[in-house]
Amino acid sequence: MDAMPTPPADAHGRGRRTPLRKTMPARKAPPGRRDSRRPETQRPAAVPNRPSASALRAAAARERERQPPYWFASRLVLVLSGQRPVHSMLRHTRSSAYEKLSGLAPHAPLRPRGADRTSPAVLDARGSQPRDGVIEAFARIVTGDRQRAIAFRLELCPDHRWRCAAVELDGQSANRRP
Repeated sequence: MDAMPTPPADAHGRGRRTPLRKTMPARKAPPGRRDSRRPETQRPAAVPNRPSASALRAAAARERERQPPYWFASRLVLVLSGQRPVHSMLRHTRSSAYEKLSGLAPHAPLRPRGADRTSPAVLDARGSQPRDGVIEAFARIVTGDRQRAIAFRLELCPDHRWRCAAVELDGQSANRRP
Protein backbone atom coordinates (compact mmCIF):
# COMPACT_ATOMS: atom_id res chain seq x y z
CA MET A 1 0.00 0.00 0.00
CA ASP A 2 1.23 3.37 -0.88
CA ALA A 3 1.37 5.56 2.13
CA MET A 4 0.82 9.25 1.83
CA PRO A 5 3.99 11.14 2.53
CA THR A 6 3.87 13.05 5.77
CA PRO A 7 4.49 16.70 5.59
CA PRO A 8 7.79 17.80 7.01
CA ALA A 9 7.79 18.57 10.69
CA ASP A 10 8.36 22.02 12.03
CA ALA A 11 10.88 22.97 14.71
CA HIS A 12 8.68 21.54 17.48
CA GLY A 13 8.25 18.19 15.85
CA ARG A 14 4.69 18.75 14.74
CA GLY A 15 3.56 18.08 11.20
CA ARG A 16 2.68 20.95 8.91
CA ARG A 17 -1.08 21.28 8.57
CA THR A 18 -1.36 23.94 5.90
CA PRO A 19 0.07 23.68 2.42
CA LEU A 20 2.95 25.89 1.44
CA ARG A 21 1.91 29.04 -0.38
CA LYS A 22 3.82 31.51 -2.38
CA THR A 23 3.50 34.89 -0.76
CA MET A 24 2.78 37.83 -3.03
CA PRO A 25 3.56 41.39 -2.09
CA ALA A 26 0.55 43.34 -0.86
CA ARG A 27 -0.85 45.69 -3.46
CA LYS A 28 -1.47 49.22 -2.20
CA ALA A 29 -3.38 50.66 -5.13
CA PRO A 30 -4.90 49.42 -8.36
CA PRO A 31 -2.55 49.43 -11.30
CA GLY A 32 -2.37 52.73 -13.12
CA ARG A 33 -3.47 53.03 -16.71
CA ARG A 34 -0.65 53.74 -19.07
CA ASP A 35 -1.09 54.93 -22.62
CA SER A 36 2.09 54.74 -24.67
CA ARG A 37 0.77 57.36 -27.09
CA ARG A 38 0.57 60.10 -24.43
CA PRO A 39 3.49 61.63 -22.64
CA GLU A 40 3.48 61.30 -18.88
CA THR A 41 2.49 64.43 -17.06
CA GLN A 42 3.81 65.43 -13.72
CA ARG A 43 1.24 66.51 -11.17
CA PRO A 44 2.21 69.51 -9.08
CA ALA A 45 3.09 68.57 -5.57
CA ALA A 46 0.53 69.65 -3.01
CA VAL A 47 1.69 72.52 -0.86
CA PRO A 48 1.14 71.60 2.78
CA ASN A 49 -1.04 73.90 4.91
CA ARG A 50 -2.28 75.89 1.94
CA PRO A 51 -6.07 76.28 1.64
CA SER A 52 -7.81 75.51 -1.62
CA ALA A 53 -9.13 78.22 -3.92
CA SER A 54 -12.74 77.50 -2.94
CA ALA A 55 -11.87 77.81 0.75
CA LEU A 56 -10.24 81.17 0.07
CA ARG A 57 -13.33 82.39 -1.83
CA ALA A 58 -15.61 81.26 1.00
CA ALA A 59 -13.45 83.02 3.58
CA ALA A 60 -13.49 86.21 1.50
CA ALA A 61 -17.29 86.04 1.23
CA ARG A 62 -17.63 85.61 5.01
CA GLU A 63 -15.32 88.55 5.59
CA ARG A 64 -17.28 90.70 3.13
CA GLU A 65 -20.57 89.86 4.86
CA ARG A 66 -19.15 91.05 8.19
CA GLN A 67 -18.38 94.52 6.84
CA PRO A 68 -21.00 97.11 7.94
CA PRO A 69 -21.75 98.45 4.41
CA TYR A 70 -22.46 94.97 3.02
CA TRP A 71 -24.45 93.90 6.08
CA PHE A 72 -26.69 96.98 5.95
CA ALA A 73 -27.08 96.78 2.18
CA SER A 74 -28.28 93.17 2.51
CA ARG A 75 -30.86 94.16 5.14
CA LEU A 76 -32.03 97.16 3.12
CA VAL A 77 -32.53 94.97 0.04
CA LEU A 78 -34.66 92.53 2.02
CA VAL A 79 -36.87 95.37 3.30
CA LEU A 80 -37.13 97.25 0.00
CA SER A 81 -37.98 94.08 -1.91
CA GLY A 82 -40.79 93.17 0.47
CA GLN A 83 -39.09 90.06 1.85
CA ARG A 84 -38.85 91.49 5.39
CA PRO A 85 -41.04 93.99 7.22
CA VAL A 86 -39.74 97.52 7.64
CA HIS A 87 -39.86 97.27 11.43
CA SER A 88 -37.03 94.71 11.27
CA MET A 89 -34.74 97.71 10.66
CA LEU A 90 -36.05 99.69 13.64
CA ARG A 91 -33.10 98.85 15.92
CA HIS A 92 -30.59 99.52 13.15
CA THR A 93 -31.76 102.95 11.93
CA ARG A 94 -32.15 106.43 13.31
CA SER A 95 -35.60 108.01 13.23
CA SER A 96 -35.15 110.07 10.02
CA ALA A 97 -33.82 107.07 8.05
CA TYR A 98 -36.60 104.89 9.43
CA GLU A 99 -39.20 107.39 8.21
CA LYS A 100 -37.68 107.28 4.71
CA LEU A 101 -37.63 103.49 4.76
CA SER A 102 -41.23 103.34 5.93
CA GLY A 103 -42.16 105.64 3.03
CA LEU A 104 -40.32 103.51 0.44
CA ALA A 105 -41.02 100.00 1.78
CA PRO A 106 -44.79 99.75 1.04
CA HIS A 107 -44.07 100.21 -2.69
CA ALA A 108 -41.34 97.51 -2.60
CA PRO A 109 -39.21 99.28 -5.22
CA LEU A 110 -36.71 96.39 -5.42
CA ARG A 111 -39.35 93.68 -5.90
CA PRO A 112 -38.71 91.78 -9.15
CA ARG A 113 -41.14 92.74 -11.90
CA GLY A 114 -42.12 90.99 -15.12
CA ALA A 115 -41.24 87.46 -16.08
CA ASP A 116 -37.88 87.36 -14.27
CA ARG A 117 -38.69 86.68 -10.61
CA THR A 118 -35.18 86.25 -9.23
CA SER A 119 -34.59 87.79 -5.84
CA PRO A 120 -32.58 91.00 -5.74
CA ALA A 121 -28.98 90.59 -4.63
CA VAL A 122 -26.16 92.84 -3.48
CA LEU A 123 -23.45 92.91 -6.15
CA ASP A 124 -21.11 95.23 -4.33
CA ALA A 125 -21.15 97.39 -1.21
CA ARG A 126 -18.42 99.83 -0.31
CA GLY A 127 -17.97 102.77 1.93
CA SER A 128 -15.63 105.55 2.91
CA GLN A 129 -15.01 107.13 6.29
CA PRO A 130 -15.05 110.92 6.08
CA ARG A 131 -14.38 110.97 9.84
CA ASP A 132 -14.22 108.55 12.74
CA GLY A 133 -17.54 106.90 13.51
CA VAL A 134 -19.15 107.66 10.13
CA ILE A 135 -19.35 105.54 6.98
CA GLU A 136 -20.87 106.87 3.78
CA ALA A 137 -21.66 103.82 1.71
CA PHE A 138 -23.24 102.71 -1.53
CA ALA A 139 -24.42 99.36 -2.83
CA ARG A 140 -25.07 98.05 -6.32
CA ILE A 141 -28.16 95.86 -6.41
CA VAL A 142 -29.25 93.56 -9.23
CA THR A 143 -32.96 92.94 -9.73
CA GLY A 144 -33.54 90.68 -12.69
CA ASP A 145 -31.67 92.24 -15.62
CA ARG A 146 -31.56 95.70 -14.07
CA GLN A 147 -29.03 97.24 -11.69
CA ARG A 148 -30.04 99.72 -9.02
CA ALA A 149 -28.13 101.79 -6.48
CA ILE A 150 -28.62 102.48 -2.79
CA ALA A 151 -26.70 105.13 -0.89
CA PHE A 152 -26.74 105.22 2.90
CA ARG A 153 -24.89 106.73 5.83
CA LEU A 154 -23.89 104.72 8.88
CA GLU A 155 -23.01 106.25 12.24
CA LEU A 156 -21.35 104.55 15.17
CA CYS A 157 -23.51 105.08 18.24
CA PRO A 158 -22.36 105.22 21.87
CA ASP A 159 -23.39 101.58 22.33
CA HIS A 160 -20.77 100.67 19.65
CA ARG A 161 -23.36 99.62 17.08
CA TRP A 162 -23.66 100.99 13.58
CA ARG A 163 -26.97 102.66 12.79
CA CYS A 164 -28.25 103.89 9.45
CA ALA A 165 -28.78 107.66 9.51
CA ALA A 166 -29.80 108.29 5.87
CA VAL A 167 -31.04 106.21 2.93
CA GLU A 168 -31.46 107.05 -0.73
CA LEU A 169 -32.51 104.72 -3.52
CA ASP A 170 -31.59 105.68 -7.12
CA GLY A 171 -31.79 109.33 -6.14
CA GLN A 172 -35.39 108.87 -4.95
CA SER A 173 -36.42 110.07 -1.54
CA ALA A 174 -39.64 109.27 0.30
CA ASN A 175 -41.26 112.41 -1.19
CA ARG A 176 -40.57 111.35 -4.82
CA ARG A 177 -41.92 107.83 -5.12
CA PRO A 178 -41.46 105.72 -8.27
